[in-house]
Amino acid sequence: MYLFVAIAAYFINAGVYIADKFLLSKKIHSSIAYAFYVGVWSVFNIFLLFFASWWTPNSRELILDLLAGFLFLVTLVFWYKALHQSEASRVVPIVGALVPIFSFILSFVFLGETLSQQQLIAFIILICGGVLISVKRTKVYVYQKVITRLREVIGDITGEVPAGAQPASRLLVNSVVAAVFFAAYYVLMKYIYLHQPFIGSFVWSRLGSFVGVLLMLFVPDWRQVIVKQQQGAWRRPKNMFYFLVIRLLAAGAFIMLNYAISLGNVAIINALQGVQYLFLFLIILVVSTKFPKVLNEQLGGGVFLQKLIGTIMVCLGLYLFVA
Repeated sequence: MYLFVAIAAYFINAGVYIADKFLLSKKIHSSIAYAFYVGVWSVFNIFLLFFASWWTPNSRELILDLLAGFLFLVTLVFWYKALHQSEASRVVPIVGALVPIFSFILSFVFLGETLSQQQLIAFIILICGGVLISVKRTKVYVYQKVITRLREVIGDITGEVPAGAQPASRLLVNSVVAAVFFAAYYVLMKYIYLHQPFIGSFVWSRLGSFVGVLLMLFVPDWRQVIVKQQQGAWRRPKNMFYFLVIRLLAAGAFIMLNYAISLGNVAIINALQGVQYLFLFLIILVVSTKFPKVLNEQLGGGVFLQKLIGTIMVCLGLYLFVA
């Protein structure tokens, strides 16, 4: 059951992901401000308690819940930084491939979760298929560019990192940090769900994100950026309505994903991100011609074949999980 819940969550996230990229590129040009606005909505999760009996955690449980929520807010900052710095096709493969790997390592170390041989094969296939779907191109000369870029980022053994490599270096750092924090958050929430009721612990963890939002206001530079964005054109009724709808969809997908994590293996659920890339690919096929400025993707013959192979691999990985 948790596989289908996670797949439904990733389907919604595919649309939310495109919307977030659009807002960061066109409306809100600050990852700090965007993370702040997203985090503010965490407090409204308290209404979920109307669907369950009131539950109050003890001091240890409360610390873990608030820590998880705060960790998620920090993760959003790095994720939105990476998403704002570069094209989606560069950020998604890095984060999407690393989150399941880090989740597998952390869940094995701290939760004792393991995968069967068939699940491990499906895990690898899903990651590879997801990367193929999300990467734009795989021509030979691209690998040469990657090697050149890595040399620029790392620098010679005795030399300094070139100034031109700094943007790529920041992108790589933000993407890797976001992946590690995403994995840590999901594993911590899995531990919490094993020892606490789902709705109660989820609500208290979201309050941790809201506390983090309040703490952001104590940083003068961040507060100035947030206030500046608050006065910007994105607050027009149309943009605000767009933002609220996206946040409601994101909240629904986030709850579904957390529910799936409470039921199943963390590494498997994160590996299912390949399904999200599949949904993104299908959305691009349907609407890229109508909205080229929003979904600016190249779908030439070679790229289409690459994504088709990735789609087949994702379907195969899902079959191995279910079989």
